[in-house]
Amino acid sequence: MLSLNEVYVGEPAVLGLRRDTPVLSAIRKTRVGAPELALSELNLTGDRQADLTVHGGPDKAVYVYPAEHYPAWTSEGFDVARGDFGENLSVRGMLEDETRIGDVWSWGDALVQVSQPRNPCFKLAMRTGRKDVVPAMIDTGRCGWYLRVLRPGTVPTAGPLDLVDRVEGEPTVGEAFLASSANYAQQDVRELAERVLASAELPKTYLAMIQSKVDRAR
Repeated sequence: MLSLNEVYVGEPAVLGLRRDTPVLSAIRKTRVGAPELALSELNLTGDRQADLTVHGGPDKAVYVYPAEHYPAWTSEGFDVARGDFGENLSVRGMLEDETRIGDVWSWGDALVQVSQPRNPCFKLAMRTGRKDVVPAMIDTGRCGWYLRVLRPGTVPTAGPLDLVDRVEGEPTVGEAFLASSANYAQQDVRELAERVLASAELPKTYLAMIQSKVDRAR
C-alpha cells in the first residue's frame, strides 16, 4: 500500500545565479498544513512551475518521491531532508522498481496516473548545493516519478493512495528511468530500451528521448 506522509507546494522564485543570470525555480517547496487541498489537471493549489518548456504540464502535474530514499542520501553525505528534492508528495510503501508506468491511484476525490520518471537537471544541483547529486540520482535510480491527473478533485494531505488499475506489461518507473539515462554501450540496456519503447502510457516526449538514444547507439 502507498502511504502519503506530506504534501509540498511552491511558487517560482530565484534559486540562485547561473553564469550571472538569475535562475527561477519552484523546487523549494513548503509543507501544506491544511488537511486537504484542490488538485487540478495541472497543479495542486499553491504549486506552479517556473520553466514550462521542461517542467509542469499534464504529464508532470505532481511529483512523487519515496521518503525511504532520504536515509540513503544522508548516509552518502548529502545534507537533505524530505521535501528537498522538490517533491509534491512524500510517500512510503512503493519504490521505483515496484511502481509501473500507467498505474492509476485514487487520492481523495481525484484519480492520478503514473506518467514518467523524474530526470534530474542542474536545478537539483543548485537546490542541494552538490553538483554530484545529478549523477548520483542517475547511478542509484532514486528518481521518483510524475503523475498525470485523470480526474481532478479535493485531496487529503496524508493517508493512503489506493491502486485501482494497473496495465500489466508496462515498464516500471525504474526500467523507464534506466532506459532514458544509462550507458547504451551495454547490450542489456539497449534491449531494455526496446521494451520500454513499447509502452502505451509513457508520454511521446519521453519515448522520443529514449528513441534518440537507441538510434545513436546503432
